[in-house]
Amino acid sequence: MSNKETTQITTMSSIEKTRLQESMLGRNLQIDSPEELDLGGLLLKSGLINEEQLANAVQVQKESNHQKRLGEILVQSKIITEAQLLEILAKQLQIPFVRSINDREIPEDLIKKVPTRFAKKFHILPIGYKDDAVVVVSSDPLNTTVADDIRLLLEKPIKIAAAASSVIMEAINRSYDRASTADSAIEDLGQGVIDDTALQEPVDLLDSEDEAPIIRLVNSLLFRAVKDRASDIHVEPYEREVAVRFRIDGNLYDILKIPKRLQNSVGSRIKLLGSLNIAEKRLPQDGRIRIKIAGKDVDLRLSTVPTAHGERIVLRLLDKSAVVLDLKNLGFEPAMLKQMEELVMKPFGIVLVTGPTGSGKTTTLYGALTKINREDINIITVEDPIEYQLAGVGQIQVNEKIGLTFANGLRSILRQDPDVILIGEIRDRETAEIAVQASLTGHLVLSSIHTNDASSSITRLVDMGVEPFLVSTSIIGILAQRLVRRVCTHCRVPHQATAAELARLGLEKIPSTAQVFRGVGCEYCYHTGYSGRVGIYELLPIDEELRGVILKSADAVSLRRAAIARGFKPMRYDGLNKILQGVTTIEEVLATTQEDSRIEDAI
Repeated sequence: MSNKETTQITTMSSIEKTRLQESMLGRNLQIDSPEELDLGGLLLKSGLINEEQLANAVQVQKESNHQKRLGEILVQSKIITEAQLLEILAKQLQIPFVRSINDREIPEDLIKKVPTRFAKKFHILPIGYKDDAVVVVSSDPLNTTVADDIRLLLEKPIKIAAAASSVIMEAINRSYDRASTADSAIEDLGQGVIDDTALQEPVDLLDSEDEAPIIRLVNSLLFRAVKDRASDIHVEPYEREVAVRFRIDGNLYDILKIPKRLQNSVGSRIKLLGSLNIAEKRLPQDGRIRIKIAGKDVDLRLSTVPTAHGERIVLRLLDKSAVVLDLKNLGFEPAMLKQMEELVMKPFGIVLVTGPTGSGKTTTLYGALTKINREDINIITVEDPIEYQLAGVGQIQVNEKIGLTFANGLRSILRQDPDVILIGEIRDRETAEIAVQASLTGHLVLSSIHTNDASSSITRLVDMGVEPFLVSTSIIGILAQRLVRRVCTHCRVPHQATAAELARLGLEKIPSTAQVFRGVGCEYCYHTGYSGRVGIYELLPIDEELRGVILKSADAVSLRRAAIARGFKPMRYDGLNKILQGVTTIEEVLATTQEDSRIEDAI
């Protein structure tokens, strides 16, 4: 080592001296200046700390008899973050600094060679190959002892890179969960833990002592779905295998392939959880599962349908701890939020929320109920199913098997002296007519209906057989909505909108005061560029002029044109606002909203 390096090392603790010297010898690092070796000097130079903070940290280090590292003291004092420290340390040691890890790209053979406990204990993980060596990320790149251990485990030369422990732990949890938990359960089954004859008799699973691997496989899928924020689990049988897919933020992702011979066993286990008839495979069945995962109460709606290759199973996950029941947090623009709150505060009338399945209608309706829920108001709901329990609200579960339909439930509700009624969905003429009568007799009725936009809801009710004059009199407002994915705030970068994108949005250029973003992908968003979803809306309050349009013609196009003339903003307009606010991307809004709802129509 040079005289410069020896002089600088004397200013470090004995532990840091030893480890850094070993590290330099092991990697043959060339340190050209004292600043590159002096961690405190690098932190000062980068502006992350000041001289007073450095002096205080050095004093604490002396008081600990140099048992604590300087960087450790600064992180514990919350002066710098672990990631900032490691980035400086990586520069100091001339090794790569990794900000994010795509766990899906980690080779499975590397994961299998390093025990989970070892990886978690030392915050170290192999992430791939480079030349003839394995790239290993560590939150403690100075720990050469652990580096030597993992080199022996991998039986290959290694190249150390630095990464924050939180980034490494997230990658460890996801990669080991995928590579070992579900796959090991399948491997156990493949080795004959359950023999093939037992698999052909689902009823035997109730008494089988060898069903643990199947239980472990299903449990691992449920656990991973909750951890990945999935809204649905799809178990789809095909000719030679069974595919498992998760819907995350509205998109489906392939998760696992299950051997075909395990199809009946896995299906029976899921049906047992939902208290379904495991012997009935010819008819569709619906059920419900209540579980607790990692302290979270999760409800699952279970649906099975027979297909050419066996029963197709879909589980809808309802995470009670993650639900937002406040209109203010659903993505409404301030003016629209005020309008919506005014509508749900009215004493009578019908407020409809419309959109496709999975567009957040129920969450919006529950948010409206939360807004008006008071001790002096009697609120009763009829739902199929009851998705979330609301304190102070009487909720009725539809059960068509015993004749408790929406219509029958509504008739009973009207004898319970309600002030506000929530109908899960208006599906038929009978339900629609009772809802209209309830609104005309002094009740506020909230409900959902399946249409493409706000104005089409009127046509839908008329098509059901409700008279136009009753529709125009009872409806006070219609909200149409969709869900778009939020651009990930951790990896978003500015995006230059193309001429084709601007043309589809109905714009000539992006305002100079706004900036459009897109996500490039990181560990926070599972390398999708998106994290979470937010609603985009169009709200159509029905005033006297629009009532006249409905009476003359229930045509959706005429109603929409009249509404736009009175200041109505189509859904794509709300989408554009969220693009310019950096909430979502152009691709999401264009994919979610209709071509004919151009911005220029409302400007």
